[in-house]
Amino acid sequence: MRNTYTKHKKRGFTLIEILVVIGIIGILAAVVLVAVNPNRQFKQARDSQRIANINAILNGIGQNISDHQGQLHCAGSVSGIPNVVTPMNSDVTGFDIIECLVPDYLPKVPYDPDQTKGTYVSDDQYSTGYSIVQDADGRITVSAIGELQPTIEVTR
Repeated sequence: MRNTYTKHKKRGFTLIEILVVIGIIGILAAVVLVAVNPNRQFKQARDSQRIANINAILNGIGQNISDHQGQLHCAGSVSGIPNVVTPMNSDVTGFDIIECLVPDYLPKVPYDPDQTKGTYVSDDQYSTGYSIVQDADGRITVSAIGELQPTIEVTR
């Protein structure tokens, strides 16, 4: 006697098998999203840009000082770097770095990639979003507020 069940057996996936595969794909997708974390990647990119900008500013200041026998020249005259932390901007309360660096040492003043911190409209109206200070030993520090690191600063 033949088994009548073998004639009617259907081929394909069961509902349970499909649900298990969908569940595994969902878990893998969640793991990939957590690993990639685009928001963190953007913050890291902006912090890297801040470090590059700070280094560019310090390189320009160093070249200016080197070209003028140890003194910083801004707008044709000797200028001192503030000995208290001062924002670099075009306001009267800030340190106007453009007169010292642009166009001889930098083509354009770098500013913070976050538009709420740094802006550039013109050489007369800008805010780098960075601060500068010179200590008693003559070391110059340029700093920024980071997103992943609370403070980003480079001293030379």
